[in-house]
Parts: sequence; structure tokens; C-alpha cells
Amino acid sequence: MKINTKSILSLVAPFMILISAIGLILRDNIRKIFYLPMGLMGISIIVEKDLRRRLERKNMFKKIKSFQKIK
Repeated sequence: MKINTKSILSLVAPFMILISAIGLILRDNIRKIFYLPMGLMGISIIVEKDLRRRLERKNMFKKIKSFQKIK
């Protein structure tokens, strides 16, 4: 059985955020700072993918509109 790597990689960012949140809640005050970068990276990955997806859709829509004007 083949494992789709894209589906596995799409779960990495939410798990990073989850681990970061758990670490921030359960750790001592001194060690909480170590979980902050992991959570920020997870959030930035999700935001970056969302922005890229929106830009690709926008460009695709512009191409479709330009083909409709030619006919």
C-alpha cells in the first residue's frame, strides 16, 4: 500500500501547533520558551500555504477570464 506523502506532510503543521500548545501549558515557566518557535513555525506554514493557494486560484481565474474574452 502506497502512502501519500502530501497527506502526511499536511498534518505536520497542526501537530507542531498542538505540541507547542501542550508544551506551553504543561511545562515550567523557564522551559516554555522552547515551544514557542515550533508553534510559530506551524502557524507560518499554514498561513503561507493558504496565501499561495489563494494566489494560484486568483491567477487561474484570470487565465479563465482571458480565454472567455477571446471567444
